[in-house]
Amino acid sequence: MSESCLLYYITDRTAFPGDEPTRRRRLLEKISEAARAGIDYIQLREKDLCPRDLESLAREAVRIIAQLRTENRQLRTALLINSRADVALAVQADGVHLRSTDISPEEVRTIWKTCGPGDSCGAGTPARQLSPSDPWIGVSCHSPEEVIQAAAQAATFAVFAPVFEKKDIPAAQPTGLAALRQACAANIPVVALGGITLANARSCLGDAA
Repeated sequence: MSESCLLYYITDRTAFPGDEPTRRRRLLEKISEAARAGIDYIQLREKDLCPRDLESLAREAVRIIAQLRTENRQLRTALLINSRADVALAVQADGVHLRSTDISPEEVRTIWKTCGPGDSCGAGTPARQLSPSDPWIGVSCHSPEEVIQAAAQAATFAVFAPVFEKKDIPAAQPTGLAALRQACAANIPVVALGGITLANARSCLGDAA
């Protein structure tokens, strides 16, 4: 994985055709493919699932990545659970992705340290052993000021969006490359998101450099 370019995969099983079991299988195959390809972070973002189903899917994803790590000790892909620190702890994921309205990264780290083996972490399943003591925490940010705040609150990295106009959400106002440049000046890695394509990705890298 490149130290200068972080790759971030956000899941959406509804993008796959077929019934629910087929979509779930296809998603897990894509997670395995992404990890093998060296994606830095995979965010499990299946917001329509109830906690029980999300936990079940997350366990399968954790199992797949754990198996890949036994085959390749150089693999560094981290699995993050969207918004649900309790589920992330229960399944021993690598961390969590926080929305701007979620609890702070500092609160997540406190929960991670205090929720020990056998404790109930709120997802209905005891944490049989601690997830990594220093979890990866990504935070959604929509302005350079929010990126600075995320850095101050001990986030691992910021996800800055939307940089460009998004066709599926035309009402979302793009922040633009100038704002991305300001965000990247903060003391934290920044992942550009929103309308990023193969054609314009290089411009994001140029402004982040």
